[in-house]
Amino acid sequence: MVEWTEQERGIINSIMGSLDYDDVGPKALTRCLIVYPWTQRYFVAFGNLYNAEAIKTNPNIAAHGIKILHGLDRAMKNMDDIKATYAELSVLHSEKLHVDPDNFRLLADCLTIVIAAKMGNAFTPDIQGAWQKFLAVVVSALGRQYH
Repeated sequence: MVEWTEQERGIINSIMGSLDYDDVGPKALTRCLIVYPWTQRYFVAFGNLYNAEAIKTNPNIAAHGIKILHGLDRAMKNMDDIKATYAELSVLHSEKLHVDPDNFRLLADCLTIVIAAKMGNAFTPDIQGAWQKFLAVVVSALGRQYH
């Protein structure tokens, strides 16, 4: 079980509360698909992903990016038991979708980059540390079914 300080909880809640999901979610997923093109294989049903512009303007990618952030809401609201919160998602991604669990880390890194760009100088090392701890727990919970 992960121990969270009140400061860490406050930072996570503050970041999540300040996000424009309609902007940040699509940007993070788009960045992941462009920077790591092999991740596109999980999204073939989403239509045209032939180039960066097609990915950026794909409404299915945008919608899924938003969905991902709403999924992070569940983790934020259940920080004391993220593994149980994500148990079904872990099974879905491992057994049905066959997603390589390393892709969760890649997406988490892209999300961190997008958030850091939005926050600018306010994304201090302390803020980054709490945020990355949170995402590391989420990534571990999503990959749990693979172990």
